[in-house]
Amino acid sequence: MTVRLYSTLTGCAEPLHPDVNGVIGIYACGPTVYSRIHIGNARPFVVFSVLKRYLERRGERCRLVINITDVNDKIYDAARAEGVPSTELAERCARQYVEDTDMLGLGRPDAEPKVTDTMDEIVALIGSLIERGLAYPADGDVYFRVAAFPGYGRLSGRNLVDMVPGDDGDLKDDPLDFALWKGYKESEDAWWDSPWGPGRPGWHIECSAMAERELGMGFAVHGGGIDLAFPHHENEIAQSEGAHDGVPFAHVWMHNEMLELSDSKMSKSIGNIALLADVVERWGADTVIAYFMQSHYRSRLPFSDERLRDAEAACDRIRNAVRALDRALGAPEAGESNDPDLMKALVDARQRFHEAMDDDFGTPGAIAAVFDLVRVINQTLDRGRPASGQLREVRLELIGLLDMLGLAGLGDPVDDDAPQDVLDLLAAREAARVEHDFASADALRDQILARGFELRDGPDGPEVYASS
Repeated sequence: MTVRLYSTLTGCAEPLHPDVNGVIGIYACGPTVYSRIHIGNARPFVVFSVLKRYLERRGERCRLVINITDVNDKIYDAARAEGVPSTELAERCARQYVEDTDMLGLGRPDAEPKVTDTMDEIVALIGSLIERGLAYPADGDVYFRVAAFPGYGRLSGRNLVDMVPGDDGDLKDDPLDFALWKGYKESEDAWWDSPWGPGRPGWHIECSAMAERELGMGFAVHGGGIDLAFPHHENEIAQSEGAHDGVPFAHVWMHNEMLELSDSKMSKSIGNIALLADVVERWGADTVIAYFMQSHYRSRLPFSDERLRDAEAACDRIRNAVRALDRALGAPEAGESNDPDLMKALVDARQRFHEAMDDDFGTPGAIAAVFDLVRVINQTLDRGRPASGQLREVRLELIGLLDMLGLAGLGDPVDDDAPQDVLDLLAAREAARVEHDFASADALRDQILARGFELRDGPDGPEVYASS
């Protein structure tokens, strides 16, 4: 089955096509580094990292690019408030972003370009747009002429009549035009030379230049949060395709939905954020990834302790199945007969997993297939011990499916030893849970984690293991 992804541009699922070199190029808009990233910022990182992982495991060649925006109004403002140079703040926050996302254990993208390393390409792209009459200088600024690009608004489904003018300058020929280059301001402590005078790029042109440098034109997937569809991605299309006489910039425009608290999306500007590093430290990387994978990427995802507890329980259920397989493999041989129900469940799970993933990256369906396999594994082991060869095949297949979701760590071996003080904390946590005192239970769990142990709720009750 061909992998198909829903494209915001066409409004339907589109097949993925590699470039002339046989590579599926994926560009996802990364963070603007003016503070530590929150759990909502991590959703596109997880979605597109797992998408690449899945495609590669099924035999495709992929190149994932996630940029780092290190020149932006927000960076200047945050640095000024902190009393440090903007370059220093951006460098520090970029390092923290890498450290925080490394905690997820999904690996790094193939390229992570920065704006500050792409200035030559940005200036060249702006120059090309001016030559084609799609942009114009204005007293040190340069603006894109929106009305000169046919089809502007087709990604977001907007028309020029209904659009609200931007607020990035008073020198524009048309209120709808947007800035490609912003002239030097005394309040901004970092600038670069250009044919139009010193200054720095506008936000939208940065991604156009970085994506083209890393992937060329016509790559497979351009992604990011749905909040970027307009104006950011709309403007990227206009800039890139305008500079290349209408050659498609990207074939599929893939947008993930936002995280939300109550009825509002998670946002730094609102202040309702939970830092990624804090969430991973509290719940563990596997739980965080499972939390994202259990919901479809195009669905709004509530962020709450309840949702994370559900994800934690799902991880525990899978871990316990792997441990049961390992105990059975370590037990004396009880015969060499295969269990036909187990092998049928294995084949069914594999087929349903790939069908779900190939149909618009349907991770909830893929996880459901894994759980059905886990259920049959438990039922089979309750009946007795099948042949070792069958158990090894099932374990290998289960870990392989988990690996495609970034959850292979659920099969890692653990150390069962725990000191008495940790066991006492575990008993206190269980008593708090019985009394529905979840605040105390969570605090006790945090104490267990601080002692270097993981807590897992299994079918025989809660257990702790030394962290690997």
